Amino acid sequence: MKPKYFDIHSHVTFKDYDQDLEEVLQRMRDESVWTITVGVNKATSEDAIKFGEGKEGFFSTIGLHPNDTESETFSENEYKELVSNPKVVGIGECGLDYYHLKDGEVGKKRQAREFEKHIDFAIKYDKPLMIHGRPSRGTVDTYLDMLAMLESKKREVGEKLRGNIHFFVGTVDIARRFYNIGFTTSFTGVLTFAREYDEVVKFAPLEMLMTETDAPYATPNPFRGRRNEPLYVKYIVGAIASIRGISEEVAREATVQNALRLFSIPS
Repeated sequence: MKPKYFDIHSHVTFKDYDQDLEEVLQRMRDESVWTITVGVNKATSEDAIKFGEGKEGFFSTIGLHPNDTESETFSENEYKELVSNPKVVGIGECGLDYYHLKDGEVGKKRQAREFEKHIDFAIKYDKPLMIHGRPSRGTVDTYLDMLAMLESKKREVGEKLRGNIHFFVGTVDIARRFYNIGFTTSFTGVLTFAREYDEVVKFAPLEMLMTETDAPYATPNPFRGRRNEPLYVKYIVGAIASIRGISEEVAREATVQNALRLFSIPS
């Protein structure tokens, strides 16, 4: 069975869903929405795996969010016990976040060190990366630093290095460099109420576009201001179709196929 929609990045194990989780899941089943539940540290990575077990259309990634590197480190010995689970389809979310950086160059070096561990781990265990990159205000600094690392590694290992840049907020030039090394970009409900990323969505090869909610965050119109949920990925598909001037069916089918391909999910 193939899903109708694919939300490649959500956090439905977070406490935001404690009161009505079953209703959220039923709405997903009703419209055949699949999702990848993303870990941000060791505990939530374990939660994501457990949550997906026995549920069709639920997968997980395991990793350490750059903001969590202040209190944890990424250890292969700890995560290799998780990566063999068949529900694990990617490594992350990992990357660089300078928007919330508290300790300047020390923090940048720490985040880069932990990100490099994720890159090597993903290559060793043959999984795509789920990358978080949030630049400091008004810049693309995290993307430039990540590209320097990824482009260099790509020259060394080739196709073994692959992944997705989640919640992309960069420019066309930045997107082009990610596409050139085979990395996709995913977009959130922000597309339904902001126009800053329309040019990237238009520019991107259709096979390099993904849809995500980042639920419970980044709720799209017409539900902005409320908690997000994976069902709302359909509004992001609609926004991509509108921006690119294609039918929703073409956008829907392409984004589902892109997700299944990158994360090696049979359907």
